[in-house]
Amino acid sequence: MSIVQEVVQKAMLNVIPHVPDRWLPGASPDPLRHEQVQFGRAVSRVDGPLKVQGKARFAAEVEMDGMLYAAVEFSTIAAGRIAALDTAAAEAAPGVALVMTWRNAPRMSPPAIMMTKPKAAGANDLPVMQDEVIRWNGQPVAVVLAETQEQADHAKSLIRVRYDLEPAVTCFADAMAKARVPDSILGEPPRVEIGDAEAALRAAATKVDAIYTTPRHNHNAIELHAATVAWNDGKLVVHDASQMINGTAWTLAQMFGIDEADVHVSSPFVGGGFGGKCLWDHQILAAAASKIAGRPVRLVLTREGVFRTVGGRTRTEQRVALGAKADGTLAALIHTGCVAMTPHNNCPEQFTFPARHLYATETMLLEQKVADMNMVVNTFMRAPGESVGTFALESALDELAHAMQLCPVELRRRIEPEKDPTSGHAFSSRHYQRALAEGAARFGWDRRSATPGARREGEWLVGMGVATATYPYFRMPGGAARITVTADHRATVQMASHEMGMGTATVQAQHLAARLGLPLENVAFEYGDSKMPDGTLAGGSSQTASIGATVIAVHEALVKRLIEKAGKESPLHGLSADEVETRDGGVWKVGEPERGESYAAILRRAGIAELSAEAKAPPPLEAQKYSMHSYGAQFCEVRVNAVTGETRVSRFLGSFDCGRILNPKTAASQFKGGIIMGLGLALTEETFFDERSGRIMNPSLAEYHVPVHLDVPAIDVMWTDEPDPHSPMGAHGIGEIGITGVGAAVANAIFNATGRRVRDLPITLDKLL
Repeated sequence: MSIVQEVVQKAMLNVIPHVPDRWLPGASPDPLRHEQVQFGRAVSRVDGPLKVQGKARFAAEVEMDGMLYAAVEFSTIAAGRIAALDTAAAEAAPGVALVMTWRNAPRMSPPAIMMTKPKAAGANDLPVMQDEVIRWNGQPVAVVLAETQEQADHAKSLIRVRYDLEPAVTCFADAMAKARVPDSILGEPPRVEIGDAEAALRAAATKVDAIYTTPRHNHNAIELHAATVAWNDGKLVVHDASQMINGTAWTLAQMFGIDEADVHVSSPFVGGGFGGKCLWDHQILAAAASKIAGRPVRLVLTREGVFRTVGGRTRTEQRVALGAKADGTLAALIHTGCVAMTPHNNCPEQFTFPARHLYATETMLLEQKVADMNMVVNTFMRAPGESVGTFALESALDELAHAMQLCPVELRRRIEPEKDPTSGHAFSSRHYQRALAEGAARFGWDRRSATPGARREGEWLVGMGVATATYPYFRMPGGAARITVTADHRATVQMASHEMGMGTATVQAQHLAARLGLPLENVAFEYGDSKMPDGTLAGGSSQTASIGATVIAVHEALVKRLIEKAGKESPLHGLSADEVETRDGGVWKVGEPERGESYAAILRRAGIAELSAEAKAPPPLEAQKYSMHSYGAQFCEVRVNAVTGETRVSRFLGSFDCGRILNPKTAASQFKGGIIMGLGLALTEETFFDERSGRIMNPSLAEYHVPVHLDVPAIDVMWTDEPDPHSPMGAHGIGEIGITGVGAAVANAIFNATGRRVRDLPITLDKLL
């Protein structure tokens, strides 16, 4: 970015908060935020019947004539070079069509890292099988193509590799000794300082100052990462499991030196994403191998392959120091620390973000550093930063409340801010205190004993804990859509968006029905294909707002076209788009309920069977004017066995403030799914990284422990359902907030049960004995 661009951008940020909402695209209240016919209905997912009948075709299920099956060989060192690579036995094995290595792979440009360009999708900027250099333990070194998967797997086992070792950084402590301050943390400054927080901490009446650590986590979606690809006349077809269809198409085009229009990415169904279903080496290798072989290729990573080549949540070491005045308000808030990363990616696990916006404090010091290591590049994983940042911050708040002999709920009431603590912006919508109070009442928080270890039932010590959940509002720029209405009162919106099981297609169909005034069964939301108008990244809990704003824009474009087509004989003649509304299957003048006509009547008079319009969403300027976040209060009850240290979560309640809840059925599923993932973060999940070799040592679900049915109690969820006046439909995304605060709520409950404070996740029984 040039100096001029930086100056203009800073000036815009200073001006936007003072611009009236009516002049700011996206900030004006959406009239549908209070709609009651479609929104608020517990509609089952429209893709559900296809999935339960086995008719939903995932990336690894696409059949192509002459298709070959791939198997990948991974490196066993963290840094060095391939000294010898013997593939002769593999090439001679039954059914083998090709063994691809760096020696015969097609020449490709390195991928552009995500966020460096509008459609960049690369997880890193490393060359993919272009040389003999090894950069992490688990890097692909060979791809075998064979007539069957079994033949490919067998031939892969015959490959022999010898390496020349080079020094590698695989110890986090050693890496931290050379930690660096990144240029930014996802566009935000890595250091925020308000006043002298260290001095205020020293002078505080009550203080806590502790180190909290969180381990690496790996993505383990139920659907393995897969791609089925083919080249036809120089054009590439990719059937993928993707969270970024257009970004994948653009980046692959850049790497192979072809036009973006010549890459067709299809991803109608994704069996869980959580940040991990983006562009990784396997799609690139499948395309490269297919190009050499001249045949379609299916490459499905094994579970071990996912651990080796797909990044996850990285390790953190965080310091949180809080200083309180005698009245329980904060004099100092310090949150600093370091995360593991590589020099080849930009995903610094933004753990300080919650502290920037949650609580009022007189002084503040926030700083993040990164420690470069030889490892598979880390990436986004459900609520990156916020999930582990709230563990440290909310645990420290619980420690402060205990030191002050103050109820943790009451402490959070006393430090409620009037405006955003760091930006100074007004909150677009904040009803956290209501969510906290109503959640506490429903959970029975008043029955909690303030004395740790006071409640015992046989061998079991019982305790309660609370923590705040938070996640920012995002609306991704660049979305476009096409809308079509027909003479038989049907409507369709097409957008290259994503459905990963969270209910996107269902909620947007409800949105379209509400926007047009049509029955739900008469509308469809089509997605998952790069031939459609550009979608946006499915990440950051952004799809609801991003698609919603695009649908609003394309609806406005459609209304203008309908008025144009209506003609002089129409009761709409002479009206502008601002004077009409769409309801009851047609276009009507605002304030004159009888003046208007149906879509079908307009189309019949124009002599056409259907009418389409395309449009792009306006830039997300509302997020520049307001501080926009979702909130929640997580309440947990645990039972800890005094003999064995075994911990069982016996009750859990999440009380959320996330704007308008559009579909309570899909929303409850998202909230509960996030909480379950948070229980794994708190109690079971950890990637074992051998700091001697840089190798992941538990690359399977037998050894990497995700929560199973017996680990999960009955989970209760509730919400304020207060629309945000400055977001599309009054809604916020809810896919990630459920995991935030859970780690701290569990840890705080364990302290209340046992009197033992655990600051290192996961909280396994050995830490409680």
